[in-house]
Amino acid sequence: MKESIAKSPSGRVARTPIASRNVLTVRGKKEGFEYRIVNDTADRIQAFQEAGYELVDASEVSIGDKRINNASPEGSKAQLSVGKGDKAFLMRQRKDFYAEDQAAKAAKVTQLENTMKQEVVNAGGRFEIERSTKF
Repeated sequence: MKESIAKSPSGRVARTPIASRNVLTVRGKKEGFEYRIVNDTADRIQAFQEAGYELVDASEVSIGDKRINNASPEGSKAQLSVGKGDKAFLMRQRKDFYAEDQAAKAAKVTQLENTMKQEVVNAGGRFEIERSTKF
């Protein structure tokens, strides 16, 4: 079966400029999970597994733009090269675990902010925090 190639309006093959390639796009995500690409350095993979993340099989997803001869052996984990000989793996965590982790992080930040605010107020100063939703 021959793969169809998208055509641009003028009839020529549609192309993707090099500068607009997205090497971190993940296609084939399952509902109910949060996905993250984790560098395989130090003990990061193990730490993420202990936090409830799991490695994703390469057969379930595709990462980045289309690549030639990018077949993965059956049972291998989804990974990509991040340069200098290093690799990163695609990991996922159940959304309920992810939400718990985010709430714990937010509580820690709030506690730290309250401590700073109290110290400033006790010293006779004024303390305000503004949050931006822009990233």
